[in-house]
Amino acid sequence: MKSIVIVGRPNVGKSSLFNRLTKTRDAIVADMPGLTRDRHYGKLEIQDSHFILVDTGGFEPKNKEGIVQEMALQTKQAIDESDIIVFMVDSRKGLHPTDEHIADIIRKNEKPKIIAVNKAEGILDEKAFVDFYSLGFSNLVRLSSAHGEGISALKDFLLTFDEIGDEEIEDEKHPKISIVGKPNVGKSTLINGLLGEDRFIAFDQPGTTRDAISTEFFWGKDTYTLTDTAGIRKKGKVFETIEKFSIIKTLNAIEQSNIAVLLIDGKDGLSAQDLHILAFVIETGRSLVIVINKWDLLDDYEKDKIKNQIDRKLSFVNFAEVVFISAINKRGFSEMMRAIKKAYQSSQKKLSTPQINSVLENALISHPPKIIKGIRPKLKYAHQGGLNPPQIIIHGNHLNEIKKDYISFLESFFRKSFQLVGTPIKVLFKNSENPFDKKDLKPKKTGLVTRRKIKNEYREKLSKKKASN
Repeated sequence: MKSIVIVGRPNVGKSSLFNRLTKTRDAIVADMPGLTRDRHYGKLEIQDSHFILVDTGGFEPKNKEGIVQEMALQTKQAIDESDIIVFMVDSRKGLHPTDEHIADIIRKNEKPKIIAVNKAEGILDEKAFVDFYSLGFSNLVRLSSAHGEGISALKDFLLTFDEIGDEEIEDEKHPKISIVGKPNVGKSTLINGLLGEDRFIAFDQPGTTRDAISTEFFWGKDTYTLTDTAGIRKKGKVFETIEKFSIIKTLNAIEQSNIAVLLIDGKDGLSAQDLHILAFVIETGRSLVIVINKWDLLDDYEKDKIKNQIDRKLSFVNFAEVVFISAINKRGFSEMMRAIKKAYQSSQKKLSTPQINSVLENALISHPPKIIKGIRPKLKYAHQGGLNPPQIIIHGNHLNEIKKDYISFLESFFRKSFQLVGTPIKVLFKNSENPFDKKDLKPKKTGLVTRRKIKNEYREKLSKKKASN
């Protein structure tokens, strides 16, 4: 597929156009410059044609300071990788010196390009667009990404460069991995190491990543979708509105993934915030791999200390594998990917009904449920109810009385029996209906009583007719 990159200085509406064209809300949009930092990929469909659309951070080529310079490098790389360039400018603010500098960079590139003059809704005066024609580009379209005006004209331009036509595009679904953790633990560094390129901005500053950005990734013969997420800080430390947006996107990324990789900073050890993030992953039912980063920076005492912390504080997630890595030195990646693959396979495992009932029978023999109010709950039979995570539905009588500790026992028993690693398992109960529990309805009157009632109603009707006459 042809790839299209949207470039422009900060706050001209690139992410709004990205969302409009992809018909999603994947990119965070707010009236704030510098919101997007990493490249964001999406799929664009125009009639029977398919493209890859790339949203980029605000492009400020002359700014050589800190993270802005990293954003500029990301944008330049996206331009080099693309087939078509959409250069976006702001009609309300007019031609800016930064626009001219970006135009100089794009002009040297021989790829098809078009200027998209955004925020043009309601502007009838041609003089408002004269300055943009002076940039020397032959293709220019006026649009409003917020209101949808001019989008069809942009699509018509893009269609002229399509070479795929009516070919079918297979939308393959790959295992989705979300990398989660506190700010500045090395999530972007880890993904860059796996990809073998500086795909995401890795900067020694908490909160560098703001959006949940996904990309396809190949490991051996397997294909995955990797999602880099914003770091989640303690609730009391979140002040900026944009950070609240970022946290929501991170939580959504966890829910939409198959496997969550919780990245922990080995230097800081296991913190309360790590446990909060872990609790949310468990609540969503996602498969889990715990990864301790910066392992190469720890001495033997610190390594023993964090291992003891894991044994004490993470005993409730003993189904998850713990892997020790160094993201910056690319060590431990093979062990981590093996754990991820194993967790995904376990979460998708289909269990036969006879096997499930055999395991249930063994569980009842080893530890039957307690007698509650003189009645022992009766677990009759079970079957699989779903995947990701695997669900076991047990049918029986008086199951509402079963306590949480017995449910935990059953979940652990099923997981060990089926050798499920890295995934939780849910045991659900369904009470069998007892026909004698329902109260008998009041019997209907029949026979002589019913006939008398009909006769009386008929006589009343006759008397009413006579009275009316």
